[in-house]
This record gives sequence, C-alpha cells and structure tokens, in this order.
Amino acid sequence: MNTMFGQARMLHVAPRSNPIGGVGVPPAIDPSIGGMEKPAPACASISGNSSDEGIAKRDARPTVGEVYSKTPRMTVRNLDVDFGAKRAIENVTLDIGTTEVTAIIGPSGCGKSTFLRSLNRMNDTIDGCRVSGEIRLDGEDIYARSVDVVEVRARVGMVFQKPNPFPKSIFDNVIYAPRIHGMAPDKATAEEIVQTSLEKAGLWKEVKDRLTQPGTALSGGQQQRLCIARAISVRPEVILMDEPCSALDPIATARIEELIDELRENYAIVIVTHSMQQAARVSQRTAYFHLGDLIEMGETRQIFTDPRHKLTGDYITGRFG
Repeated sequence: MNTMFGQARMLHVAPRSNPIGGVGVPPAIDPSIGGMEKPAPACASISGNSSDEGIAKRDARPTVGEVYSKTPRMTVRNLDVDFGAKRAIENVTLDIGTTEVTAIIGPSGCGKSTFLRSLNRMNDTIDGCRVSGEIRLDGEDIYARSVDVVEVRARVGMVFQKPNPFPKSIFDNVIYAPRIHGMAPDKATAEEIVQTSLEKAGLWKEVKDRLTQPGTALSGGQQQRLCIARAISVRPEVILMDEPCSALDPIATARIEELIDELRENYAIVIVTHSMQQAARVSQRTAYFHLGDLIEMGETRQIFTDPRHKLTGDYITGRFG
C-alpha cells in the first residue's frame, strides 16, 4: 500500500518487555508529545484478553443502513469498549473507506470519541478500559499482541479538539515525530518532510519564511493546521479528527474544512463533530451513534435527507441531542 513517502509499514514487530504493562505489552505513546514513548498501563487492552464478567451488558440495537465499504482502509467488527463496569461501546461493526471522510455524529456521551480513540489504541492509556472485538488496518489486527503501538499511532494519526502545538519552532513541531521514528536521518530529508507536510496542510506559504518562530505564536487556525502537518509528517494512512474546529472561528473552520476535502485524496479521514452542518459539508459517509450503539450508517446525503431509523431522524431534526 503506497503512502505519501513510500510503502506502508508493517505493524507487527517482536513484543517488547514492559515493566508495568507486562511482558509482551507494547508501550503506549503520550499523545501530547506526538511519539515519545511511556509505559503502557497495566490495564492496556489486548484483543481477545478481555472478560465480560461484571459488565452491565444490554442488547445492542441493530444497525440500519450500509456499514461496509467497497474499498475499506480499516474494518471494525463486533467492537465493545468497557470502562470498569460500564459498557461505552456495544457491538459496533463498520468500515472506514479509503480516500473518503467518515463523520461520526450523535449526542454528547454517546461514545463518539471513545470509538475514535479505539481506532489507534488511545484508549489503552485509560485505566480500567477494556476493548474486545476486532479492528484491522489494511488487514492487520491492530490489537494483536505482536503489534507495535507506536507504529499503529504513526499510521493512524490524530488531531484533537484544541490546537496543541509543542513549545518549539514551527520546523521542530513538524519534524519531531519523524525524528523519533528514524525517518529524518539528515538535514535534507528533514527539510523535505517539513515542507511536504506543511504544503499538504495548506500552511507552507504562510510560514515558509518563519520556520524558526514558535508554533504557539500562530493564530488558532494556523496552529490547528500545524497540528495536522505534524500528524501527516509520519506518513499515516488514516487521520482521526476529534472535533477539530470546535475551538476555531468560522473563517478558520472553513479553511480546515477545505483542507479536509483536499486531504481525503490521500488519506482515510474519520471526524467526530457535533455540527451536523459540518458533517454534511465534509463527509461522504456518516455514522450516527446513540448510547454506545451504532444506530445507522450510510451515505451522508441519505442520512441527512432520508434517515432510515427514527432515532437518527429525531437527532438530525433537533428533537433531542
């Protein structure tokens, strides 16, 4: 599978020894520093190693619509996510299509962000979280014991609600993770990665003459595009966005939405949003979650003009949520 800088990497590596997580549990990445490793917690989720004992289970509502993609980049099958005795996600099955934007919508507390964080094992960093089911990236089980979590999070990048540039220069913000992953062995390669990433994030022309200035000195919209450049600098195949415009003004939001449409030519994108207008503008497919269940999924136009489930229709028309 081709990526921006070459062939996709394999996820499977020799298991690492971890004094906290146990032998064979890969280390987690601190998401705030884009690649620095820290020990995984003892409860780090491993596929096939969770138990339903003590979980308050319920019958998941069947999903209506079309959950499968003809060209899937990621596949999710029978996903459950538990936090202690609380089940947050119940038996979710869907595909994330290649070169398309999938919007995740639903009321607060319905499991949108929990689902998103499952796609690159960010939930591993939360004590008491257990994940069961199967999530595959290009056919590889990302929860397999032999998988390198560092590599998972490089191939499935994430952009958060609020821009969070490092207290470093613009250049160092972008090249930080590639250096950790050994992708920038010399100055010329580093400069190429930085320029390419900033160009793809639509920021190069605005900052090319001030790469040594702090990333925190940029405007809010520019900071979020810098964070997107940072995410794509390590050649991801999927980009996860958790309400990326919630802290931005309308002009900056419009620029991010334009960028999302441009990026989908090269990446599968999953965006969580509370704005149904935004979901309608930027996505090709939409999934509606309610109380941890995937209620409906289908083409965005169909979801917003002819929802097949009453709960979907009630949410879209503002009857609740």
